Amino acid sequence: MQNGTRLAAVDLGSNSFRLEIGQLDHGQIHRTEYLKETVRQGNGLDAARNLTPDAMQRGWDALARFGERLAGFKGSQVRAVATQTLREARNRDEFLLRARTILGFGIDVIPGREEARLIYQGVAHMLPQTDASEKERRLVVDIGGRSTEMILGRALQAEIMESYRVGSVAWSMKYFEKGQFTVAAFRAAQVAATAVLDEALSLYARDRWDAAYGASGTIGAVGDVLAAAGVAAPGLVTRDGLAWLVDRLLKAGSADRLRMDGMREDRKAVIGGGVSVLRAVFDLLDIEEMHVAQGALRHGVLYELLERDEGVADLRASTVTRLALRFQVDAAQASRVGDAAASLYVQLDPAARGGETTSRAGRALRKLFWAAQLHEIGTQISHSEYHKHGAYILDNTDAPGFAVNEMHALGQLVLGHRGKLRKLGTILDDAVFARQLLALRLAVILCHARRDPQADALKLAAPAGRTFGITARAGWADEYPQSAHLLREEVVAWQKTDWAVTLRGC
Repeated sequence: MQNGTRLAAVDLGSNSFRLEIGQLDHGQIHRTEYLKETVRQGNGLDAARNLTPDAMQRGWDALARFGERLAGFKGSQVRAVATQTLREARNRDEFLLRARTILGFGIDVIPGREEARLIYQGVAHMLPQTDASEKERRLVVDIGGRSTEMILGRALQAEIMESYRVGSVAWSMKYFEKGQFTVAAFRAAQVAATAVLDEALSLYARDRWDAAYGASGTIGAVGDVLAAAGVAAPGLVTRDGLAWLVDRLLKAGSADRLRMDGMREDRKAVIGGGVSVLRAVFDLLDIEEMHVAQGALRHGVLYELLERDEGVADLRASTVTRLALRFQVDAAQASRVGDAAASLYVQLDPAARGGETTSRAGRALRKLFWAAQLHEIGTQISHSEYHKHGAYILDNTDAPGFAVNEMHALGQLVLGHRGKLRKLGTILDDAVFARQLLALRLAVILCHARRDPQADALKLAAPAGRTFGITARAGWADEYPQSAHLLREEVVAWQKTDWAVTLRGC
C-alpha cells in the first residue's frame, strides 16, 4: 500500500459499533475519522439467544450510517469484525446477510482468541516503541460488553490469549436490574465474575508480567472518571480509585441519578457490571494499577490490513502451515492438489490470474489453495469419511488470523472436495464458492494416484450462467481411464445441484 492510502476498521461490539478511518504514513496509521454508535446489541439477545428485531434494526441503522461514510473505499481497504454477541446469536446469519449489504463490505465474526490477538496488536502498535518497551512483559485486558479478553505479550507479539464470557453489558443486565446500585449487587457481580475468570490466575499470574494495560470502553471510562476527580493520574486506573468509584456509585443509588464528571451518558447503564468485572480482575491478578491504553481492537484490525497487503506475510498462511504440520498432512500431495486447483481456478475466473490479493478473485484463489493444503487434514482421525472429520476440525480449531466464517468456508470446501454435493446446502448458491469447489474436486481427481497430473489434461471454460464446461485433451481418457471414470462421475454429481457440468472428449 502507498503512503496516503486510507484504511477503515469497523468493530461490531456488544455495546457499541465503531468505525475507525486512518491514513497510512510510512508504516503508521494516523486517525482521520472516528465514529461510534451505542447500539447495545448485547442486551438484545432473548432467552433463546436470538437477536430481537429491535436489536437487529439498531445494528442495521448504525451500519447504514457507516456505509455512507465508507462509500468509495475498496474492499482491500476495509475490514469489519463482529465479537461476542454475534458469536452467541443463533440468528446471526439473518442479521449478517442484511448487514453486509447495508455496510457494503464483508463482516467477519471472529473467535474470542482471535479478538484477543487483534486487541493486543492494536494496543502494542499505539504504545511508544523504545528499547525498554521491547523487553516489557505486558498484560493487556479488554472488558467488552459480553466478553473479557486477556493477553500476555512482548513488543508486537501476543503470546498467551484467552477470552472469557463476562462483560459490562451482560453483568449489568444480570446483577444491576433497572440500573440499581447496591452493596449486595456489587458483591454478587464480583463473585460471579471471579468464578468465570478464576482459571486466568494460572495463565496471568503476577510474576508473568511487568505492566498492565486496559483497552476499550469500560477501562477507558473508569480512567476518565478517576482523572476528572483527581483520584488517579490521567491514563491510570488504581485499586484505590476503583474503591472510590464504587462508593460514589453506591451513593448515587442508580444509573439514572448518577452525576459524575468524565462519565458519558451512554456508559452509565453498563458501568456497574463493568466495574464489577474490573475489580474482579484487579483482585484475582493482584493488580495495583493499570494503564489506560489508546489502542483497541479496531486499531489491531487496521494494522492487520497492512500485514495482509501483498508482499507482507499473512498470519493466516502460517496458521495453515501449522495446522498441516500438526495433523501430519502429506505435504507433497497437498502441494500437488493445490497447484492443480489453482491452475484450474484461473481458467474459471481469469481475473484471479497472478493471485493479486487486492482483488476478490485473487483472494478466492488464495483461500482455495489453503483449502487444498488442508483437504486431507481429517485423515489423522480416520480415513473413512476423512473429509467430514476435516471439516469438523476446521470449524472447531483455534486458527490465528482467521474469522469464524472464513474457517467455516474452508471447512465447507474440505467437506465438499469429495462425495455428494447435497450436504453443502445453500452455500453452493455462491458462484465463487462453486468455482472454488469444482476446481478443488477436479484437482483431487487429477491427483488421485498421488502423482503430478498432466498440465494440459483439462480445459475449463468460464461458466456461462450456471453451467461449467470441461474439455479433456484428445487421448487423455485412454491414457488415464480411472481418472476419466471419476470425471464422468463428477458430471453426474453436479447434475443433482442447481449447477450443470458439460464434458467433452471423455
